[in-house]
Amino acid sequence: MQAALLRLRRTSGLPVVFGGLLSDPRHARIAELNGAQTGALRGLVISAGSGLGGKAIALSRPCAVTDYASSRHISHEYDTAVAAEGLRSVVAVPVVVRRKVRGVLYGALREPLTLGDRTFDAAVSAARDVEQALAVRDEVQELLATALEQMTGPHADHGTWEDVREAHRELRALAPRIVDPALRDELLVVCGRLASAAGANRHPAARQVRLAPRETDVIACVAAGATNAAAAERLGLRPETVKGYLRSAMRKLGAHTRLEAVVAARRAGLLP
Repeated sequence: MQAALLRLRRTSGLPVVFGGLLSDPRHARIAELNGAQTGALRGLVISAGSGLGGKAIALSRPCAVTDYASSRHISHEYDTAVAAEGLRSVVAVPVVVRRKVRGVLYGALREPLTLGDRTFDAAVSAARDVEQALAVRDEVQELLATALEQMTGPHADHGTWEDVREAHRELRALAPRIVDPALRDELLVVCGRLASAAGANRHPAARQVRLAPRETDVIACVAAGATNAAAAERLGLRPETVKGYLRSAMRKLGAHTRLEAVVAARRAGLLP
């Protein structure tokens, strides 16, 4: 949200931008502000249907007013806070993930001017950035929950471990797309747990091997049977780059073939 608002301010030229995520289906809390001169808006809870942002949440589409205080198209529960910040022309855009509103972004001027298409496009683009980040976070959290459940289940059979391996590959592929550093660190910690669970009883000498994160990503794709081209597409890399990482990983693992590299990585506890 913070990064999206910063981009919105830069690309639109709007002096004030702010927003927040929904705490439940009907309420959002303004948690991030950029360009604000007061703290009047911080922590404000927006109810669906109330004010401009509440209208955007309820309708699940962008809404705007040229002069907030005098607009007849919105309710005015939040006029005091808006006036304290001196806002006049305001646009509100909902963040919609899988047809569900998850947040709202605002951009505002301190003059009663009509907002143009450039401003609307920038606001919608910023909301889309947040949407994509939330979608990735949701996917990561689902994978984390599934992988941990499979890993810690009382009965781990061959099929279960194949599911764990697939979850591990997907999580590692998602890691570079995670903007939230805390979530990314949590994801990588779980990836390490998934990998070490399979290699926990391996010989200590085997576990001394250390691969760079991208080398591990490539080996995980190879373990799934991916070609260099397929691994490159999945990881957002060039095929030549994948080939380089694979060559480096094989050298560290003492492997001469792709299969040997996968076996050695699992023996070292680098893959589940």
